[in-house]
Amino acid sequence: MQLVRDIHNIRLGIIGMTEGNGHPYSWSAMFNRYDVEAMTKECPFPVIPGYLNKEKWETIGIPGAKVTMIYCDNRADAEHVARLSLIPTVADRPEEMIGQVDAVIIATDIGSQHVCRARPFIEAGVPLFIDKPLCDNREDLEWFKEQIAKGAKLCSSSSMKYCKELQPYLRGNWHEIGELRFMTMAMAKRWETYGIHALETVFALTGPGFATIRNTGSEKRNIVHLTHREGFDVVIGNIYDVNSGGLVTLCGNQGTLTIRIQDSYTAFRTQLVKFVEYLRTGRPPHPFSDTIELMQLVIGGIESRTNGGKNVEITT
Repeated sequence: MQLVRDIHNIRLGIIGMTEGNGHPYSWSAMFNRYDVEAMTKECPFPVIPGYLNKEKWETIGIPGAKVTMIYCDNRADAEHVARLSLIPTVADRPEEMIGQVDAVIIATDIGSQHVCRARPFIEAGVPLFIDKPLCDNREDLEWFKEQIAKGAKLCSSSSMKYCKELQPYLRGNWHEIGELRFMTMAMAKRWETYGIHALETVFALTGPGFATIRNTGSEKRNIVHLTHREGFDVVIGNIYDVNSGGLVTLCGNQGTLTIRIQDSYTAFRTQLVKFVEYLRTGRPPHPFSDTIELMQLVIGGIESRTNGGKNVEITT
């Protein structure tokens, strides 16, 4: 059952932004197109016009959906995004969007803020997409689980699960290497905000069923060991200034496979298209149980590091 009144004219609100996260610029542009000259010269995240400008102009846009309102904690940020990404209305408060849009994208990546940002929209019955990670502590995870049980319409993920380079190998489709024994991936920045990128990549390849997580590193050098109930191990090096190139290595009992992730635009756009499909059909892009397990891994990585590398069980 569709979640919006008019599936051909979906009005979206977008909420942002947080330090180091330029999603309101890029995601809005993927819906609305953008002022090419201004985006190229003025966007504070040069990587965004870098990948937007590589795309064919006629392919930019998601048919039947537009970002029509924006709110940022700093109004000047919202006004700048609105001008570059062609958003007609800037809100003074997030709640102004209620009744003016059909759904809201919370494009901020600080998990501890998402309950506060989501609450007014969930209470008003507004469907939500919440950027990764959904949350970073057990109390907030329980709150989101309760809202889903009550019928809240929301989804959350990292775009990494939609990277085109992963698609041939999803959910164990790597017959050429035999049975998986070990996987490794490096990721930059903070575990609290970017660990989910690595976890979502791994999860897309393996599927659910993780048993334990252990983080023997530090806040800037997270060295994270996961075990899976099917008997293989995963190691993630989430190191603040690493430049990994999105490299994933899988080792099996008959060979190895290396995947290099490079196409950010396709991953972001596919994630947004999946949200629009959800609004049109009412069918979530993935089970919420996947999100629960991934958030347990995010939270478990924090708890393990805080407790000197203690092993944390995953009990979804």
